[in-house]
Amino acid sequence: MKKENIQDMEKWYSEDVGEILSKLQVTPEEGLFEEDAKIRLSEFGANVLPQAKRKSALVRFISHFNDILVYVLIVAAIVTAVFGYYIDTAVILLVAFVNASIGFFQESKAERAIENIKKMLSPKAQVIREGVRLEIDASTLTIGDIVILSPGDKVPADLRLIRAENLKIEESALTGESLPTNKKPDMLSTDTMLGDRKNMAFSSTSVRSGKGLGVVVAVGQDTEIGKINQLLSEVEKATTPLIRQTAQFGKFVSTVIIVVSVFIFAFGYFFRDYEKADLLLSVIGLAIAAIPEGLTAILSIILAIGVQTMAKKNAIVRSLPSVETLGSVSVICSDKTGTLTKNEMTVQTVQTREQVFEVTGTGYSPEGAITIDGKTPVNFRENVVMDTLINCFNVCNDSALGKDKDRHWNVKGDPTEGALITLYQKAVLIEHKNFPRISTVPFDSEYKYMATLIEWENDKNIILIKGAPDRLMSIADKELTQKGEQPFDKQFWEDKINELANKGQRIIGAAYKLVPRTVKEIHHEDIYNEANSEGIVFLGLAGMIDPPREEAIEAIEVCAKAGITVKMITGDHVETAKTIGRQMGIENSDKALQGKDLDHMTEEEFVSAANEYNIFARTSPEHKLRIVHALQSKGKICAMTGDGVNDAPALKQADVGVAMGIKGTDVTKDAAEIVLADDNFATIVSAVKEGRRVYDNLKKSILFILPTNGAESFLIMASIIFSTVKPLTPVQILWVNMITSVTISLALAFEKAEPGVMNRPPRSPKTPLLDAYFIWRICFLSVFIGGGSLFMNVVLLGYGVSEQLVRTVTLQTIVLAQAFHLFNSRNIRGFAFNKDFFGNKYVFIVCFVMMFLQLSVTYIPFMNSTFGTVPLALGDWKYPFIFGIIVFIVVEIEKAVMRQIDKIKAAK
Repeated sequence: MKKENIQDMEKWYSEDVGEILSKLQVTPEEGLFEEDAKIRLSEFGANVLPQAKRKSALVRFISHFNDILVYVLIVAAIVTAVFGYYIDTAVILLVAFVNASIGFFQESKAERAIENIKKMLSPKAQVIREGVRLEIDASTLTIGDIVILSPGDKVPADLRLIRAENLKIEESALTGESLPTNKKPDMLSTDTMLGDRKNMAFSSTSVRSGKGLGVVVAVGQDTEIGKINQLLSEVEKATTPLIRQTAQFGKFVSTVIIVVSVFIFAFGYFFRDYEKADLLLSVIGLAIAAIPEGLTAILSIILAIGVQTMAKKNAIVRSLPSVETLGSVSVICSDKTGTLTKNEMTVQTVQTREQVFEVTGTGYSPEGAITIDGKTPVNFRENVVMDTLINCFNVCNDSALGKDKDRHWNVKGDPTEGALITLYQKAVLIEHKNFPRISTVPFDSEYKYMATLIEWENDKNIILIKGAPDRLMSIADKELTQKGEQPFDKQFWEDKINELANKGQRIIGAAYKLVPRTVKEIHHEDIYNEANSEGIVFLGLAGMIDPPREEAIEAIEVCAKAGITVKMITGDHVETAKTIGRQMGIENSDKALQGKDLDHMTEEEFVSAANEYNIFARTSPEHKLRIVHALQSKGKICAMTGDGVNDAPALKQADVGVAMGIKGTDVTKDAAEIVLADDNFATIVSAVKEGRRVYDNLKKSILFILPTNGAESFLIMASIIFSTVKPLTPVQILWVNMITSVTISLALAFEKAEPGVMNRPPRSPKTPLLDAYFIWRICFLSVFIGGGSLFMNVVLLGYGVSEQLVRTVTLQTIVLAQAFHLFNSRNIRGFAFNKDFFGNKYVFIVCFVMMFLQLSVTYIPFMNSTFGTVPLALGDWKYPFIFGIIVFIVVEIEKAVMRQIDKIKAAK
């Protein structure tokens, strides 16, 4: 058996199992011989997933120095060291090291997703080899091995089923299907989608009930879980808009710094009488002044504060830039099961011959009621049919309800049966009686029903039957009404089934058969056989659905106002998907595409469909990944939510991957940037609002920080051009930059969200970090603060004030001017003194801290020697304070003028 001989046999589900066994040269009775197994293991490889290659921690840390602005800092450090300014060198290198450390410790850990996929694989497998049942390491499984499946087993490889006895397999993490799949070995058509391949058992899924026998047709990377692993490893994570913008900004600033520094050095060398060493040191000061070295730190701090805020709202952020990216999201692609819905089956409708009943409450919690028309509670004493129907659902049931360690209601057993028990507990029955079972016929996929024998009244026993409506209708000859048993009206019930199905509900029926008290054991033949086809009385139907989360419906409405499109991508059936979409309020939910529709599209058609449609059903992991990629190709910033392994590749591809924290798999969580601790779709909307607030505050910080760099740069350039005394030393410049960036500007991170932040459309990823107005404000303030400081500098020197004292006053002037400008920056266009003036206490705290630091650098002796400052007399402080007040007034006048210009533009 050669590997190339089975390359054309990937659609195992569409071939007869006998032919497959023949091609694989194996029989179910004997299985593989050990010698053949060894040869095939060598040919096909071990049943494991490839080991992901990871960079060492040292390499990843060093990579964070790969930034052009850091290169400029390092060159500056080398030059200052050569000239013996070791304190300057140490401070410069410390700044570069701190910035790299912040980036390293906040690095995304998404590669752990691949490691967690491996943990999902079964460690052992029950096989038949040489006619003997053995337990072997699952890693040694190979093509052609015969595998035995029992309840509780993890499927160890992809199997084509040979036999299935009431076999149900939980596949929700892989396919998105909310209910366990009933398996049977019958051959399927070639276009059968992944979630409908009932003759296959997939690696890492779990056997819920029944038994099965299958032949291994794929191992390791060739399994469906292996393909997801491969998709994950191939996805190259795109950088966030903020990272792209800051990278472009860094290149622009570094180019300007180099060009201006060279020009100023040349000007000073050829046209001014400077010593080379002094001139070079001044130019280094210029370069350091222009570099916003504190910007990286403050951006990280603002993002980190956003992370803490989101954590309080149950959104755990694993990658700092994702906080800001959320603010620019224009599309949210969401899995249905467990994300938009609860992943808890709930009975919503009960249908008897005379009436339809509505059931309130969602999930497995027994809180809720059964009503008529949503208002009148059911009187079970007057409605014997309903009483009998609900008792049937409860008695003919093998599952149980309970609470987990977090006090959440859950079901032990089949979700459908759990929903029926919840229905029973919501009912105010005539009598909640425990009916002991005499005999049971378990559910069988061939017969499609379960039956239970119990004692009844009037010296009779009763067989209660629960199962697929079509099967029960095919054997029923009567139906129960309030007036008693009547002839069965098949057309009536078919119409009711269609009504419920069109609502996206899964339907289950109930019936009974009275038998003599002497009957103590039942079999399928006792329920229905050709010789005795009478006695089955149809009771009614229950329609259930995996209900939408109420808070998610409200969240989708908020998304619509915020210009965010919600798309539902699910492995569930198309009618169910459309119904849920309508209930959720997703736009254009009446039209949907299935995975098989997408398979026949060209790439251009696929991209168009991904942008046009909002409901996608019966999708595979690859479909989800391609949809996200198609949206991104049109410039959309895309968030993807999900909880299953099948969602992981798409989550990693998305600009922001959002995993469910309670029901999400470890694989999904590690592929995502954000984990929702409460599995609540509405939390995403809160996170989007927080992301928009964070971005607004980032812009305010930039508007605040850059004028400092501009003012210092202008100050030094002007001093060289006009041949004045060097106004600030390089180490003083670094002090000013770090004080304004890491202390004063930190207060802006706590500013509240702007009014109407969720009523504006998403920000385009092409929006520049600095728009025309920002450039104007930065240039205006740079010249105003830098020119004003230089003028004061020259005046004081003209009065014979010492150079050290003038530099100390200049340092204080620039810092205090920025402190007053902080209040201007709290609102980009609005008036500083508004109703929220005292709403951010941190503004006043950082101003106090700033003054403490400025007093320290002025009056503490070792700080004087380190930074070249001298103590100031009380009268010397009037210059910085008066200038700071002037800056505040001038900026407020400028903002008022701009508001008037905005009104004129709006009027036009």
